[in-house]
Amino acid sequence: MLIEGHDDGPQTAGEPLLDRPGFWSNHLPVLCGDGTCAERPVPEWFGEDGADADALSEVLFDPERWPVFRVPSETGPGAVVVYRNLIGEYGTDYLLTEPDGSRARRIAGWDGDFTGAGLTWPELTGIADGPSSAAEGVRDPASRLLLLLPLLADPDVPEEAPARVTAALVAVGAPPRTAPATADHLLAHLGRRARHDPAWESPLSGGREEVRAAGRSEG
Repeated sequence: MLIEGHDDGPQTAGEPLLDRPGFWSNHLPVLCGDGTCAERPVPEWFGEDGADADALSEVLFDPERWPVFRVPSETGPGAVVVYRNLIGEYGTDYLLTEPDGSRARRIAGWDGDFTGAGLTWPELTGIADGPSSAAEGVRDPASRLLLLLPLLADPDVPEEAPARVTAALVAVGAPPRTAPATADHLLAHLGRRARHDPAWESPLSGGREEVRAAGRSEG
């Protein structure tokens, strides 16, 4: 069991997959899965190609192995991304964890559309920039930021956000020439999603949230 309190499915450490060609072109295009993007991202935006994406999708969505990406934080809550590969019911779960890993709670999920709560930009970058020196998981700040980018639901993303996402994309292999446009595209979609609920607040700020003890079915 890789996550205390979350023992659903055949979990496997997903962190080695981050260095495989095709990962980001599988992970990030879900941001446009609800059809609100003017143009769906393609593998070339991330410095990959279709063959890379197809080959890695067979690994990411294997029902016999559920990749788990741990993003532990040194001083505050960390996060976990779980590819929940149930046959006929594929999805992605996003969980927050206590600093000591003692509890995991699901705050959001992707099942063809995003449901649940998200994070503000400062909360997202706070987790990305504070890797734990002791716990196992992803330590590279660029990968941490992009792994958790689907959780961004901040109606007021700061001006520096596009440059930060651009730098992260380039760090993981995206072409420097097109990375700024890719960053703008992803952030524009996230901004539109956040404005669907003007009363939105993040789960870390005491706002409304969809939370369950990990491993417990939702009623």
